[in-house]
Amino acid sequence: MQFKLIFALVKPSISDNVIDAMKEAGATGATIIPARGTGVHEAKSFFGLSIEDHTEIILFLVEEHVVEKFMKVISKAGKFDKPGTGIAFVMPIEHIAGLESQMNKFKDQARDEYF
Repeated sequence: MQFKLIFALVKPSISDNVIDAMKEAGATGATIIPARGTGVHEAKSFFGLSIEDHTEIILFLVEEHVVEKFMKVISKAGKFDKPGTGIAFVMPIEHIAGLESQMNKFKDQARDEYF
């Protein structure tokens, strides 16, 4: 099996929508990491202090054959058609340990995808 790691960087108010939509689409879980960042727009300031936007990084480890489907789910649930809502991207995974308990779920997803 080939795996990919989907990174979804979204505002905290959107995170639950993305996670719920992904679980409904068949994702087996997610890891959420709180973060801060800046984008194209200048950071807002309050009495001269810079206020950085909070964001959450949601990680989904998925099989390669479901990446396109899941990216569409994330884009729709995250409302990525609107500016400033978030981004998502995919990175390859070379080695994995610790997924033994989920292998049957991955096999079922692969079977359902092809039949």
